[in-house]
Amino acid sequence: MISPSPASSPLAHDLQYAIELARGAGKIILDHFGKTARLTKTHAAASAEAVTEADRASQRFIVAGLRRRFAEDGVIGEENETGDAITNERALRGSRVWVIDPVDGTNNFVAGFPNFAVCIGLLEAGSPVLGVVFDVCRDLMYAAAHGQGAWLGTHRLAAAHTPMNDSALLMMTSNCCTPSGQAPGYALRWMSQTNWKLRMLGSAALEVAQVAAGIAHGAVTVNGKLWDIAAPAALLIEAGAVLTDLRGKPIFPFDLAGYAGAKVPFLAAAPQAHAELLREIVMNP
Repeated sequence: MISPSPASSPLAHDLQYAIELARGAGKIILDHFGKTARLTKTHAAASAEAVTEADRASQRFIVAGLRRRFAEDGVIGEENETGDAITNERALRGSRVWVIDPVDGTNNFVAGFPNFAVCIGLLEAGSPVLGVVFDVCRDLMYAAAHGQGAWLGTHRLAAAHTPMNDSALLMMTSNCCTPSGQAPGYALRWMSQTNWKLRMLGSAALEVAQVAAGIAHGAVTVNGKLWDIAAPAALLIEAGAVLTDLRGKPIFPFDLAGYAGAKVPFLAAAPQAHAELLREIVMNP
């Protein structure tokens, strides 16, 4: 259980429900772990990507739970039933939209590498107000809601308070190539010319969670989607971290109308690390 203050806050209750859904989805995923095949999906805004029956079963469970309790809210999810598009259902009333990644780290899941997460985020008027990132195999629940803080269990999270240094961890997703298929200059530079400690977990959400937890000073994702950042964005905000695109512009509020899976590159960083990392990215394209 998390320990946010006023328990009477509507978002606090919504957060606890999202936590329950994430745990339920995690059980479904673990039932499939080591027993499922890699499928592929291709839709308008994406090349072929990995998907499994676990992804679809997880999303069905989460969406059903959200519709039971929040019937008028919108839903955006990485999957649909046929695998040829995402789910993007507008809110029937108001501006609340839930954004779901049923298995973040599907390639890890397929390979048997126990590093994947369930992500459930809530955007209101396009801005993150709630998010859970459930590290399924480690049973670690990262959770945050507006004004309630960011939490890992009963431990309140805070971003690192120091600038980049020789002991700083920097998270990068494994696919950092640009649309032209080239590795950006900053990635090559960081791998070969700095003392920063690069790590690749294969799950963008879990990498961002390390920034919110103060473990990593930064996390860079080049080929992420909205569902990779919607939930962890709430963690970053409540932990005092900074989130922008790779040019330093805000990602949120996000225009959800017609979103079909376009890429959402981002930089998440500790407050004193963000400017240096952004400068590296801009000066070494």
